[in-house]
Amino acid sequence: MNKETLGTIFALIAAVISGIAIPINKLFIVSIDPLVFTAIRAVLIGIGFFAISMWQSVSTHEKFRKVSWGYLLGIAVIGGALAFYLFFSGLKLTTASSSAFLQKTIPLYVALLAFLFIGEKITRKMWYAIGIMLIGTIAIYASSGNPAQLWENPSLGNIMIIAATVLWAVEAVIAKKAMIIGESNFTVTFARMFIGGIMLLGLVVILGKTSALTDISVQQWTNILISTGILFAYVLFWYAGIKLINVSKATSLLLLAPVISAIFGIVIFSEQISALQMLGSTLILIGAYFVSGVRSEFQEKI
Repeated sequence: MNKETLGTIFALIAAVISGIAIPINKLFIVSIDPLVFTAIRAVLIGIGFFAISMWQSVSTHEKFRKVSWGYLLGIAVIGGALAFYLFFSGLKLTTASSSAFLQKTIPLYVALLAFLFIGEKITRKMWYAIGIMLIGTIAIYASSGNPAQLWENPSLGNIMIIAATVLWAVEAVIAKKAMIIGESNFTVTFARMFIGGIMLLGLVVILGKTSALTDISVQQWTNILISTGILFAYVLFWYAGIKLINVSKATSLLLLAPVISAIFGIVIFSEQISALQMLGSTLILIGAYFVSGVRSEFQEKI
């Protein structure tokens, strides 16, 4: 199996896991502070990937590349800490449906940044496919609730969600760059999760939420560990995928997540799906079909 096919499969698996994780995490996060929930999961996953990175380093007799530490710290600060803080802060100021939709615009930012800074080739077919998938995403989220029902200060909340999404796009491109120069996807994942998680834990202390850490019940720990396992699988396949294919292509395939969530909701929770959601899901699947056939290429240097 060639790298293109394998990377596409990894990205599709990550999209499926993301789609399943969304409704499951809704159940888990209800009784746990979102910042504490995210920080604990990140640190636990980071420890796991640190162990994998060390095992890989020993087994292949390779050391961490000194040139990559700047990239790794950038990934941790931008994507592992700052973006999460902005996202959860913005979530308190706007609706969940608005937040979910705005976060799904990330392929646009990634495609533009990847084109400008790491030379990925974004074909016309790719842009059309992304457009079709975003229209489908609009259809799905337009049917979920009344967009006029916003909380506290919606304009500020939406701005913070967009800022977080842009930062995650920047982090994805930096991660791809680190892998282009030879860094292991396991090491990149360690930096993103562990260092970012430590920063989030520091934020928990600064915001005076330490009691939320010490008051976690056995049931809550069980929920955290289950969610951590799901997230571990997601980041494993996600970073393995962007190591093999263009990050713009991999990110576009993540738009399949809402479709998977809808299917999961129907099968597990007996939820109803509207005609608009069905149309949106169909458009996303069509767009994903075209994206999966796009080859990962870089611009020709003149």
